[in-house]
Amino acid sequence: MQNKLYVSNLAFSLDSDALRKLFTNYGTVTSSQVILDRDTGRSRGFAFVEMSTPEAAAAAVQGLNGQPTEGRSLNVAIARERN
Repeated sequence: MQNKLYVSNLAFSLDSDALRKLFTNYGTVTSSQVILDRDTGRSRGFAFVEMSTPEAAAAAVQGLNGQPTEGRSLNVAIARERN
């Protein structure tokens, strides 16, 4: 299992630090990155979070997928490898 998670349906006000804090309840976060629009600098509504272990990643998926955060239900899944 992978440690990297894909998080979508983010509130546009959520930044990388707030996302990191949200995921630290499930283990050590090694990185969190909200993807920004290059023209406007505004969040595109999705992010990537990397957890320290596959177990922490699985716990985060189970604990946060579908949970309301700032008025939106998060979608959290194991990130797929790029081809």
